[in-house]
Formats: sequence, structure tokens, C-alpha cells
Amino acid sequence: MPIQIKMVSFGKKLKERQIQEWQGYYINYKLMKKKLKQYANHSQAVVLDRRFVLKDFSRMLDNQIETIVLFLLEQQGALASRISALNEQKDSLQEQPDISKINDLRESYQAVGRDLLKLLYFVEINAIGLRKILKKFDKRFGYKFTDYYVKTRANHPYSQLQQVFKHVGLGAVVGAISRSLADLQDRQGSYLSIYDQPSLPLQDPVVDSMQAAVDRLSHSTNFLNFMAQHALIMQEELPTPVEEEIDDQKYHFMSLLLNLASTFLYMVNTYIIVPTADDYSMSLGAAATVCGIVIGAMAVAQIFSSVYFSAWSNRSYFRPLVFSSIVLFIGNVMYALAYDLKSIPVLLIGRLFCGFGSARAVNRRYISDCVPLKIRMQASAGFVSASALGMACGPALAGLLQTNFKIYKLTFNQDTLPGWLMAFAWLIYLIWLWISFKEPNRDTEINNVPQESKAEPAADALEKGVVEPLLLKSPENQQDDDEEEGDESEEASEDSHRPANSIAAAYRLLSPSVKVQLLIYFMLKYAMEILLSESSVVTTYYFSWSTGTVAIFLACLGLTVLPVNLVVGSYISNMFEDRQILLASQIMVCVGILMSFNVIIPYSVPQYVCSGLLLFVSAEVLEGVNLSLLSRVMSSRLSRGTYNGGLLSTEAGTIARVIADATITLAGYLGESMLLNVTLLPSLFICIVSILATFWTYNSLY
Repeated sequence: MPIQIKMVSFGKKLKERQIQEWQGYYINYKLMKKKLKQYANHSQAVVLDRRFVLKDFSRMLDNQIETIVLFLLEQQGALASRISALNEQKDSLQEQPDISKINDLRESYQAVGRDLLKLLYFVEINAIGLRKILKKFDKRFGYKFTDYYVKTRANHPYSQLQQVFKHVGLGAVVGAISRSLADLQDRQGSYLSIYDQPSLPLQDPVVDSMQAAVDRLSHSTNFLNFMAQHALIMQEELPTPVEEEIDDQKYHFMSLLLNLASTFLYMVNTYIIVPTADDYSMSLGAAATVCGIVIGAMAVAQIFSSVYFSAWSNRSYFRPLVFSSIVLFIGNVMYALAYDLKSIPVLLIGRLFCGFGSARAVNRRYISDCVPLKIRMQASAGFVSASALGMACGPALAGLLQTNFKIYKLTFNQDTLPGWLMAFAWLIYLIWLWISFKEPNRDTEINNVPQESKAEPAADALEKGVVEPLLLKSPENQQDDDEEEGDESEEASEDSHRPANSIAAAYRLLSPSVKVQLLIYFMLKYAMEILLSESSVVTTYYFSWSTGTVAIFLACLGLTVLPVNLVVGSYISNMFEDRQILLASQIMVCVGILMSFNVIIPYSVPQYVCSGLLLFVSAEVLEGVNLSLLSRVMSSRLSRGTYNGGLLSTEAGTIARVIADATITLAGYLGESMLLNVTLLPSLFICIVSILATFWTYNSLY
């Protein structure tokens, strides 16, 4: 099967990355794993003292890290000496420029850069090995050894762990090479005139590769990376050149653009009816609060469509996108025709059809499977940005559609125009899709991956969630392999990387902390949906706002998404730990909910706007940090397949929206005067529960 071939290929990555002459300096994973087995065997007969185990294993890890770090420093010194010598040549060329010598010097800097890449990969492999063995220790013995070891070593003045995880010193070498290459690139051509220099010099590929390796090693946070993680498109570690070549063969820019356009249009379709849904319901003889069911019908259908679209994307991307466009076209036409037919059922069926056309699972899957690794982060950020812009454009467009006329027997007004406009948009999109989309070749992955069914145990072990010995086997270690064969087969069953085959199986893969994060995601989506969906009813009742005013308010809320994520991704997330931001933003959401209650007579516009803005912005911060954290801690088995991490988060958020919209409709039976407070009570309760769950989870982990 293709997935199994992919798994074996990934298992061989570490062996491909090893450098023969550096064998003695890689982390000896086999030795430490054997030590864990000895502890386990002892624990069955004689209970070992916990302090002895911690001390003994810590000492072994310290020795391993010291070997890595001393070799790392030696290599850094050699690279620094080479750069220093090249810098002297560069200085001499400034006085007597020689184009041929400049090109030779540039190639020499690139050679140093390639050697630095080898060193970065060396550090990365060892960092992965350390993370894996620490995780295995915790899993096997139930100790919080990782927390103890990292805390005691990370901030110590003599810490060598920082050299591995924070690549101390390597950044300076990267910077020196980058600056020198940029300087030489700017000086290419004639030195007699600045006009001979290109206005936008191209970045050197070696510099790009070095920066990508440094970012991957340090998990550094920036706006683009922070936004990309919202899509929950999880990447495997250390991609092989074969996989990168496959990605390049499957990539088609226009197809990616079509997926992003689908994401944008769907979000516009979701929110374009929010300002007018209450008025539309009343025009058909229903209560204004029926808008909750009208808005939520789309989310109800999306619960099911997310699953079958995710499964369909295993076989094709083009056909589900065509089906999605057709269903959305039909759904929007039915939504618009319901006015002249005077039929609430037609209105609801139209919205259900729109939900059945939700292809966000396909859009996310296309980025995960068909976009090359080198631009996957940008594509993921584009997916999130398209969603945010669609959320802002939907209400804004509704505010512009303030007109009323008839063509034959069809009415075009603020209630029906959103349906007609979106039907036309999906028709144009369908034509564009049919002409421009290119179905990726799914046979590429199978045909290009070499046969590796007889891979070595070290390759198999990686697929069990383990980075097996990063050293090549020596004769004296062959006997150890035989002794551990039974242990390997046991780990193969418990740590297999095969994707989950059902929602229930995927849920069982979630750790307690991930479950809490999904609860947080549920909470924030519920609170945001209550705020957005009932905004037209609440503002009309308390402030007599027009449809245009409601549309402006909702559009302004939507426009805060990108600036808020820019601030959090570029600054706040680099100043505070994720769990600190997570807890603080939950508390701010709770404050926003409390401020929204109608306890002051009369209920004022400043109170509603300020509390709504605080609630929405805090929820956006919370969503960004929560999904960013989820993308890093979710099981690797949920990175692929139908029942992946993205699907789980989508289902959690969609179910929250369905329950929130149903709450609005049910609360409407108590009267519009009670609607605000009654719908805010569940939001407050769920928010408090999520805060308590966060406290409990992180207190138990930290």
C-alpha cells in the first residue's frame, strides 16, 4: 500500500542523513534504550530506587550530550576559521575588484554553507533522538523525567543541553555566511556604476536552506509560521530528497490557488447571511431567533461533509471540488428562492446543501499532500488568511446589498441577494476549476520510492515512533539486536504510525492535554458563534441597528483576525510561553462574556461593542495559540489519513457552532428580552470549565 511505502521511506531518512566520518559522535540511542530495558527488567523483580534511576539515566544522557556538544564546538571552530580566511580574501577584493575571483569566493562561501547544513542536520538528528528517548522514559516508567531533566539542565550556567536544542553559536555562523554572500551578490557586475546592480537581488539558495534548517531545529515562531500552524497541517521531521522531488512533481500553483479560493468563498458564504438572517426569517413568518437554525443548518451538514470529503480526498481532489461547487450553487439558489416561495423548509434545505458542499477538508488535504515542503508553510498561512478574509468580507458584502427590485417573479433584496450573489460566484468558480485545475498524479509517490520492504531494524524502529540507533551497527551490537527483537515487536504494535481508521480510533490517540485543547477550541467557537449569530437580533432589539450597521460591526470584528495574529505570532508568542498565553486569553474571554451580560439598565452600545470586541479578539488569540500548540503536540498518526488532526479540530468547532445556533433558537422561546443573558450563561459555564481543565492539566504536567 502507498502509505506503508511512505512509512518505510521515512524510516530510512536518518540513515541517509548520517555522515560516515562522524559516526562516533551521534547519540547512541541503542545504548540508552537497552538501559531502559534493564531498568524495566529490574523493576519486575526488585523495585529500584527512583532516585537511583533518575541519577543513573541522567548521567548517561549528560555524557551523550557532552560528546555531541564537544564535537559540535570543534566543527563550529573549523567553520569559523574557514569563514575568517574567506573574509580576508573578500576584504582584499574590495580594493582590487576581480569578477572571476568574486565568483570563486562566492562558491567558497557556498561550500562552507553546505558544510554548515551538514552540521545543522547533525544537531537536528541528535535533538530528535533526545526527545524520543525522554518521551520513551516517561511512557515506560510513568516518571516526569523529561520535565525534571529539562528544567535542571536548561537554565544552568554550564548547560550543554542548550547547545543542542537552541543551537547556540550556529546562528552566528549562519549570519556570517549570509551577510558575506549577500555582500558578494550585491557587488556582482561592474563596480563602476550602481545602476548595473539588480534592484531586487535574489536570495542565495544556500542561505534559504540554512535558514530553513535553523527554523526547523529551533521551532522558531514568526507570523508566517504562527499562521501556518492554525491549519493543523502537521509535517513529518527530516524529509528525504525523494519526498521533496515527489512534492515538486505533484505541485501545481493554479490548483493551489483554486483551493485557497474555495476556502475564501466558503467562509464568505457562511457569514454573508448573518446580518440579514433574522429579517429573512421574519419575512417568512417565523420568529427572528429562528436565524440561529438558519445560520446553524450549514454547520450541521458540515459535520458529515467533513468526513466524506476527507475520505474522498484519499482518491481525488478535482471531483470533490466539482461536487462541492455544484452543491453550493444549488444550495444558494434554494436559499434565494425561499423568499418568493414563502417557505422556511426551502430556506433551511438550501443552507443544508451549502453545508454539504463544505470542501475545507479537501483544501487542507491538498496543501498537506501536494504542496512542496519549502512553500507548505506559506500555503498553510494562505489557507488561514483566506478563511479570515472570507469571514470579514461576508458581512461587509451583506451591508452593500441594500436594494430591492424584481425580475419577472424573482425578488432581489437584502435577504435574497446574498444567495444569488454566492450562486453566481460558485458558478464562476466551477468554470475556473474545470478549466484550470490539474489532478496530481497519485502514482508518483509509489513509483519514485525505492523498494525498502527489507529495511534494517533501525529504519523500522523509527516508524514505531523511535529514532533507532543513529550510529551504524557494530559487530558487538549485533547480539543486542537479537536480544531486543521481542521488545521491538511489542513496540511495533503500540507505536505504529498507521493513520487512524475511525473517529473513535483518532480520539483514543489524543492525550489528556490534547483533549483539553480541543475542549478549549470547542469553547471559543461556541462563544464566537453566540456573539456573531445573535448580533443582528440583539442589536435590533436594544439599539435598533440597521442591517448595514450590523454588517459594519461584524466586518470590523473579522478584520481584526490578521492584525491580532500578527501581534501574537511576531511578538507575544516570543515573549511568553504558549501555556501562559493560553490561560491568559481564556481568562480574557471569560471577562468579555461577563461584560456582555445585560445587568445595567439601559444596555448601552459602548458596553456591547467593547465587550464583543474583547470577547472576539481574546478568542482569536486563544484560537491561534491553541491550534499552534495542537499542531506540535498531536500524535503523528493524525498527520495523514481520513481521520486526521485537522478533521478532529474541524468537527469540534463545527459541533460547537451547531449547539450555539440551536441555543439561540431555543432561547428565543423565552423572548428577545431574555435572549442575551440566556445564551451567555452556557458560554460562561463552558469557559470556566475549560479554565479549570487547563489548570488541572498543566499542574499535572508541569
